[in-house]
Amino acid sequence: MKKYLFLVLMSLLIISCSKTSDKEYLDQAKKLLDEKKTTEAVTSLETLVNEYPESEIAPQALVQLAQIYQNQLDKNIKPTESFEKAEKYFMQVYEKYPDSEEAPKALFMSGFILANDLQNYDKATASYNLFIEKYPSHPLAVSAKEELDNMGLTPEEILKRTETVKK
Repeated sequence: MKKYLFLVLMSLLIISCSKTSDKEYLDQAKKLLDEKKTTEAVTSLETLVNEYPESEIAPQALVQLAQIYQNQLDKNIKPTESFEKAEKYFMQVYEKYPDSEEAPKALFMSGFILANDLQNYDKATASYNLFIEKYPSHPLAVSAKEELDNMGLTPEEILKRTETVKK
């Protein structure tokens, strides 16, 4: 019985000591992306966020996930679903890690995807307005205001509007 208990305790000790770190998950994901193994990279990044939600690199992992879907690297899903996932991950960065360095850009990108890829102008407007409210002096604040002014317009309409203002 003592041998059995000893073996169980040793096994648990070995397993707990060999747990993958948050940094290892991030490094693994980057390597997998370089190897074009998107599904495996997504798994590594999601595991990092789930196992280490308090990690200082968790926001980076969420941004990486968002970028994978924004760039439609997962060929197993349709473009609309990919953009929806990208927007969701960007918004999670802002919601879960509002004080992180990644939060302002992630909130902006959420609005950008909602407006330009998903044509959900109501939600995009809310995201951009929240961005301007929370980060009025951020370098992207000017872009957020321009996005609000030009939302829903075609490139030709934006050019025409710009030319009219210059005259």
